[in-house]
Amino acid sequence: MEVRDGRVVIEASTPEDVPVLCPGCQAPSGRVHSRYGRRLADAPCGGRGVVIELSVRRLFCDNGECRRVTFAEQIDGLTSRYGRRTPVLQRMLAALGVVVAARAVARLALLLGVVVSRTTVLRLVMALPDPAWTTPRVLGIDEFATRKGHRYGTILVDCESHQPLDLLPDRDADSVAAWLREYPGIEIICRDRAQVFADRARTGAPNAQHCADKWHVWHNLAEAVERLVSRHRALLRDLVETFPEPERPEPEPAQVETVKATEEPSEPYPQGKFLDRLRDTHAAVRAQVEQGLSLREIARRLGLGRNTVRKYARAASPEAMLHGQWQNRTSKLDAFKPYLDQRIAEGCTNVSRLHREL
Repeated sequence: MEVRDGRVVIEASTPEDVPVLCPGCQAPSGRVHSRYGRRLADAPCGGRGVVIELSVRRLFCDNGECRRVTFAEQIDGLTSRYGRRTPVLQRMLAALGVVVAARAVARLALLLGVVVSRTTVLRLVMALPDPAWTTPRVLGIDEFATRKGHRYGTILVDCESHQPLDLLPDRDADSVAAWLREYPGIEIICRDRAQVFADRARTGAPNAQHCADKWHVWHNLAEAVERLVSRHRALLRDLVETFPEPERPEPEPAQVETVKATEEPSEPYPQGKFLDRLRDTHAAVRAQVEQGLSLREIARRLGLGRNTVRKYARAASPEAMLHGQWQNRTSKLDAFKPYLDQRIAEGCTNVSRLHREL
């Protein structure tokens, strides 16, 4: 053992007279064919990188029925086939890769005297065995996009332990139903309101209770409140003018008044290419829905995402989809809107030019 160029170098060799089991037939062999050197990186010691220069044997297999003629010996706990790092160092890098990003591990390893690339860290993390799990009581089902609008998968999560259980390569209903039949005993299925999950989840787990997950509950509530406020914003302006905010308001219990929302907005929406395109798409989607086509087929024909097609199919009118687009929110452009209207009326629609003028 010695220190070379700031690294601890350990020179070692395997003994000559110790027999080794053939990895093919498990027959012991001690007849040496040759020797060759291996260079293994080990866990750092004292802030310095450690390198093991190991001389190992290649032996003959004396079993005539074995397909192997020669084989290289491996040392338990130190070497592996084609491995250039000891198991201790691999476990350390994999543990760091689980906690932080691969690039961060590569930078941190340099400070410890270990040279490793981010792709190697990713391979070590991907090679870790999946943690064992049992059939959950509460299962969460949702979709994720590997390429938005084109390729989707399904993720299954234990909602009580928050542990991911499985990833399905698609979001087809049959895949979800097959997975549920393979793991019976699920009591509650937590999902979004997608019909594809609703139908097949009941097929695969007919006795399970269905509920909406927390994110979709809050998201749907926020959208409903936003639509309600946008359709009655004129009433809100009157309330602000009639009842100005007091200087020191006293805390009082909140009272919520139920207001019946109409499908059509209370104020007309402006005309333009965006609204014309929205009306055309809405008409095309509604026409194919009335023909009895599925959302997946409509999305394929029109080149849209299935969630987008679902929004068009559920909207009673094109304007109903603009609940968050034309609200009277404060903007930096409010002071310049008269000037912009004047320039657009004069025929100037170049956005870069208008921006320079402002």
